[in-house]
Parts: sequence; C-alpha cells; structure tokens
Amino acid sequence: MAEHNYSLAELLITASAEAWRGDGEIMATGIGPLPRIGASLAKASFSPLIQTTDSETWYTSEPVPPGKRLAEPELEGMANYDRVFSTLWSGKRHAMVGPVQIDRYGQANISVIGDHKKPKSAMLGARGFPGNSISHPNSFFFPSHNKRAFVAGEVDFVCMAGYNPARYMDGKPPAGLDLRIIVTNLCVMDFGGPDHAIRIKSLHPGVTFEEVQENTDFPIARPEGEIPVTPAPTAEQLALLAELDPNGVRHTVLKDNPPGDRSAAA
Repeated sequence: MAEHNYSLAELLITASAEAWRGDGEIMATGIGPLPRIGASLAKASFSPLIQTTDSETWYTSEPVPPGKRLAEPELEGMANYDRVFSTLWSGKRHAMVGPVQIDRYGQANISVIGDHKKPKSAMLGARGFPGNSISHPNSFFFPSHNKRAFVAGEVDFVCMAGYNPARYMDGKPPAGLDLRIIVTNLCVMDFGGPDHAIRIKSLHPGVTFEEVQENTDFPIARPEGEIPVTPAPTAEQLALLAELDPNGVRHTVLKDNPPGDRSAAA
C-alpha cells in the first residue's frame, strides 16, 4: 500500500513525466515548474534519451533544477533559437504547455478571453502555438481544473489546432497533429474519446469522475469499466525529486502545498 506522504505537486510531476515515456531522442520542453521537473524526472528515470535544456541557451547532460543554481551544469551544446526551431519543426520535440483554455477536441487558447475585437483580457497572443501544434507532439498541464479552463464549444480564440472535425481542411486533420495527455490537479486525460475528444485516463487519489465532470464544461468521455487511479510517486521517484529540485520549487507552486491523496486528507 502506498504511503500518504507525497504532495499533490509531486503526484502531478510524476504524472507529467509519463508524457515522455518511450519518446526516444527528442527535445522535451515542460512549460512551468512542475512540467519542467516532470521532464527532468523522465530523463533521470525511464527516458534517458530525451534532451533537456537549461531554459536559456544550452543543452545539458543532466537536468537543470529550477530556481537558484547550486552548481554549473555540464553543457552539451547550444540551444539557441536556430537549433530549437530546427528541432521543433522537424517534429523532434514534445512540449507540455499550459494554455488558459482548452475545448473537448484539444483546441487551445493563450491569446484573449472574450471577443477578439474587444476582449475581457488580453494575454500572450498566439505566439508559437499554431506552428507547434502541427509540427510535434504536445501535452497539456492545468494546475486548476475548472469550467473557465475546460470550456464548452470552442475556446475564445483558437491558437492551437485540435481534433475538431468541423475545422479540418479537406476533411483531414493536420498531418503533424499529435496531442498526447492532459494533467490537471484532478486527473489525467487523453484524446481517446469519439473523434479524438478528451477522455478521462485516470483519477487522482480521492477524486471522483463526478467531481471532474462538474468542473468541466463539456461531456468527458470515459473508458469502459472502472477508471484507474493515478499512480502515487514511488519512494525512488520521491528521492529523485529531492535531487532534481533541491530548491524545493515544487512545494511553492500549489497553494498550501496540498497532499496528493485527498482521501487520506479527508
């Protein structure tokens, strides 16, 4: 039986790491502290061929911890714009990104909330989302699973291509479209529903399907039979996380650093 001594952040890191399992020699990009540590965990444990960067200008031999550097990393080569874009356009990158909105077919928004002509809130703009979405695999991370993020219909501004058949050109999805998993504070999802719609993959310990559905503004597909529980971090993984995140950044991301097993906390 798993001990209840892990945090929700640590559960989300280990769940995020699974996005890169079996990816081989590709560039792994985790946007945000927890996905970044997740990519580091994948490289340090079961996907040694994935390539990580220092998030500045270098590829490194070992993952670089977020926060203050305690030692200079061993550098393998440049990771400047030219090399990064050559990598991602060739499909040899898998990013875990954090959009503001996503709809049931994986169309994602980081640009505006509300009408584009007169938005309630303006954010980053579409940036690299359009090209990235059709060039290499993408996964998603949402630290707060709610109806403002998982929206009915379409997102307010489509920045990333998804599996919406109504949007396909010539009736076919873009050739490079490859959406993998979604990790949230409630569950892990994938795109295994009808027409590649979002489907529940696992529920975090202590979370019910009804709770996930109540916080999602579209019907979620579910597998037949019992829904799996997201695996708890192992003792070995927790020890690795202490090495990969010596500054303890993972403890500061989620408010009050809640426990990973909500049934144990009840």
